[in-house]
Parts: sequence; C-alpha cells; structure tokens
Amino acid sequence: MVSLWENWRQGMGKWPKFDTVGGPSTYAVELTRRHPVVSLTKQGADSGSLQVNLSWQMHTSDFTRRSSLSSSLRHPLRSLKPEVVQAHTRGVDKVDLDLACMYELADGNRGVVQPLGSLFGDFQAAPFVKLTGDDRFGAPSGETIYVNLDHKDEIKRLLFFVYIYDNTPAFDRAKGLLTVILSNGARIEVGLEERAPQARSCAVVLMQHEKGELVVRREVRYVYGFQSELDRLYGWGLHWGRGYKTDRV
Repeated sequence: MVSLWENWRQGMGKWPKFDTVGGPSTYAVELTRRHPVVSLTKQGADSGSLQVNLSWQMHTSDFTRRSSLSSSLRHPLRSLKPEVVQAHTRGVDKVDLDLACMYELADGNRGVVQPLGSLFGDFQAAPFVKLTGDDRFGAPSGETIYVNLDHKDEIKRLLFFVYIYDNTPAFDRAKGLLTVILSNGARIEVGLEERAPQARSCAVVLMQHEKGELVVRREVRYVYGFQSELDRLYGWGLHWGRGYKTDRV
C-alpha cells in the first residue's frame, strides 16, 4: 500500500494526491496546520456534488478508565465479558453539535445554512448549499451538507462551521470529525480534537477561489460566542437574531 508520505511526495509536496474510493490504496487525507490547503481544481473535483459531513463521539474520561480498572480488579470475571462500546453519544451525555455554512455568492448575496431557524438551503438554486437534516444524538451518519459545484462560479466563498446547541457540553467533551467528500470519491478529514472547554463555535474549513483555483482551507478557529462572532471574525456582515429548532430531523 502506498503510504501517505509517498503519495504526498509524488504530488511534489504542494498538494495531497488522492486515490479514488475503491482503488488499491484508498484513504482520507487530513488537513493539518502544516498542510492546510487542498486544491479541488488540481484534484479534478471542482464540479459535481461535494459533501461535507460532521460526526462526533464522546471522549472517554480518565475517571471512566480508572473506574473500569478498579471494577475489573474487584470482579476479575467481568474482564472476560465483551465490553460494550458506546460509539456515539446516545445514552451517555446529551451532545448536540450542529453543522452549518455561511455562504457568500458572486452576486453579493450572503446568508447561512443551519438547523436553527430551519435554514436548510437549496441544492439546485441559490445558495447551491443544502443541509440534509439535524442529527441531535451523534448518529453514525452524522450531519451532511451538499454543495452543487456545477455552480462554483456563482459561489464566492463558503465557511463550514460547527456550533454547540443550548445545554450541552463543550468541545472538549466531544471528539468531532469533519469529512469533505469530493466528487471523485476522495476524502479530506479535519479533526476537532483541540481542547477548547469554553468555546461554543468553531470555524472548520473555508472554501473559496484563490488564484483561479477552488480550494479548501483548514481553519479550526474556536470562538467563545456563536454565529455572530464567527461572522465578525470573517467579515460576513449578516444580522443575527435568536434562532430555534423545529421537530425536523
């Protein structure tokens, strides 16, 4: 299997080189501080449907691990039983991370696609960004936004961000993963694993045109406020009010 480093070197270090899904060496490329940018144009993936998926699971605390060890010492036969793996958050702690996207179109139209206010967007018409639904429990499928890159020339920039809904633990309690799935099947991953116990929102990736190419750039910038603070940070200029969720999931 071709290693990530070898594939990177073949791409001459500037852009990650992807294998399509189903190929002999399929994997996801992670955007890091050192290598934060991928050109969709260079990957031949700046058209068609692009998916952005958010999934998360709870961190296992040190206290839980110590309790498990102590229990196994007191009851050694229990160690022979298969451990129940809690992959996501249902039945553990209520975590409700929301995936959202601020958009700015080439004609100057700006807005947001998010669960709050039932602003689910549109794939076939402006803003060409569509949120499929709101996952409130950390299901394996997570939350997904679709972007219609057949209209990429009408899109100036998209900021994909994650925020914590009311009455939930902070980012340091949940391990989030944002996965960008390109039209050719390749995947880009951005982990949300930095400890930011007081943060309520995080700008994860920015997609925009740079020097004639459509690129995805890692941001991972945590803020203590909500959408309005991210707006000020990136100069979107929207007017924000209190939003509520409906029963749609």
